[in-house]
Amino acid sequence: MTATDRSIELISTAAQAAADKLAHDIIAYDVSDVLSITDAFLLASAPNDRQVKSIVDEIEERLSKELGVKPVRREGDREARWILLDYVDIVVHVQHSEERVFYALERLWKDCPELELPADAQATRGKAEEHAKLAAAEEEAEPDGEWR
Repeated sequence: MTATDRSIELISTAAQAAADKLAHDIIAYDVSDVLSITDAFLLASAPNDRQVKSIVDEIEERLSKELGVKPVRREGDREARWILLDYVDIVVHVQHSEERVFYALERLWKDCPELELPADAQATRGKAEEHAKLAAAEEEAEPDGEWR
């Protein structure tokens, strides 16, 4: 079994929405062979809780406006560290960067085929690592902007 055209359309739209809100490391897996409950997973992350929420809101709005679908379930809103949107055909996971590293969902699904994503979404690969290095460099700087 493979992901349906509808699932691929949903994933593509959600991935573009996430990319437009500057999500990091957007990736999608076809999990239809290993899970009977859904066809595909979309993973994305952001460096702070507010951005996680913003990405999720954009995905939800875009899928509703453009494809006429609403999630059957939305979980994790209160902490905004890991928000899950369940659209039955696809499940979207938007995680705070720290949760993304800790839970490493990619390890669980690495044997599943990756789905092709829009160019903007593909361009987000490696952004979390880039952001982490930048943040570490900023912490190294003294308050007056001089390096230690």
